[in-house]
This record gives sequence, structure tokens and C-alpha cells, in this order.
Amino acid sequence: MYLYESHLPVTETAASQAFYTEVVGLEFAYRDLTRDIIFLWAGKRRRSMIGLWGPSTTYGAEFHRTHVAFAVTLSELLAAGERLRRSGVTCRDFGGEETDEPSVIGWMPSAQLYFSDPDGHELEFICLLDDPAEPSFIGPLSQWQRKT
Repeated sequence: MYLYESHLPVTETAASQAFYTEVVGLEFAYRDLTRDIIFLWAGKRRRSMIGLWGPSTTYGAEFHRTHVAFAVTLSELLAAGERLRRSGVTCRDFGGEETDEPSVIGWMPSAQLYFSDPDGHELEFICLLDDPAEPSFIGPLSQWQRKT
């Protein structure tokens, strides 16, 4: 089982579409011309998607901020940090501090970078690590790699 679809309320679908395709790297799937909704493929085409729902729609009418995580490989995660920064996007660690490197949550274990979209939704690029779990560890990837 995997998550197929999720919807995000956005304040402006065109701006959100540009951010999610150009910065996050999702692929455009469909624009519903009868409603203010854009669908984007996340990952392999037709595997998962995200709907961006404008303020005049069912899911967009009551705006609330949310969190979405995208699974990536470690090399994609490391490249994403630099790519996001070049796009003017600030990356954060698990504790919310600005960072240049992924942080690790040891109980999973996973490495991740957090950043925000134009509406303030918290986005995450996450890579599950094959290392043994260490539940007490939360810190930078470089520190985790020195331990393993």
C-alpha cells in the first residue's frame, strides 16, 4: 500500500503550479478548467499525485497549512539542498534551524531537508537510511555518518 493522492489548499494555483513544477520538481498532470484545481504527478507518472486547490474550491476554501514529505534517494536529497538554495528557498533541519545539510532522525533512521512553499506549507524531502536505528539521535547527516 502507498499513498496515491493528497490535496493542498493554495492561495493562487498558477504560482503554486510554478513552484511545485520548477522548484520541487513535480510533473504537471492536469488542470481542471471548470474548477481552480491543478493536479501534479509526484514521482513516477501515475504512481502518486498532489492536487492544488484554489480558494474557490472545496478543499481550498478553508485554507490551513499542512506538511507533505516526498521520498527521494540520498543523492537526490544532497543535490536538492543546493538546487533549492539556488531557487531562493531556505532549507531547515528537523529543529527548524536554517541549514546547508540534511538532518537525521535516528529512530527511522532518515535524512531530510525541510522547506516551505509560497503558502507556508511545510515540505520535506526525505530519504530512509539503511543504517541501524538509533532512537536518541537527532542531528546533522555529517555527524550521523561519522557514527556509522
